[in-house]
Amino acid sequence: MYCDTIFVMKNVFVVKSAKITGSTYLDIERKARNSYQNIARRTKRTPYVRSTYWRKDKVFLSLFWTHLNQKYRSERKRRLKYFDCGVELLRHSTIEPETRDNPNGSNELVHRFTGQTMGGQVFWVQVKENKRTGAKYLMSIFSKDK
Repeated sequence: MYCDTIFVMKNVFVVKSAKITGSTYLDIERKARNSYQNIARRTKRTPYVRSTYWRKDKVFLSLFWTHLNQKYRSERKRRLKYFDCGVELLRHSTIEPETRDNPNGSNELVHRFTGQTMGGQVFWVQVKENKRTGAKYLMSIFSKDK
């Protein structure tokens, strides 16, 4: 008998949106960019989402694309599949992330949220926070699957 169970882990936010589907990198990138443009259309300045965890503070999205373009194409494809899930997690999660100092910058904190799709795939969303200004930037969305 087949049983479709989702394992519930502590400190994991389960998102309702599905992963972006597509067989080629261009299909997936087009859908992710379309989602990003819908967010960017709401402001004249730097695109952002408001995070429930930080009491509706802004999390800017521009650093994500810069970081993503430093990766190989296959890695970009894998990460872009979770773009919609990651944005939903940032908007609605109230679960406390893992927080530690950024090893690359002494004036920064890195917050790592854990999320799970309805299909049971686990992914992480990393947000960088400037300690001095309090500005938050979406840095990365990734999963462990290859």
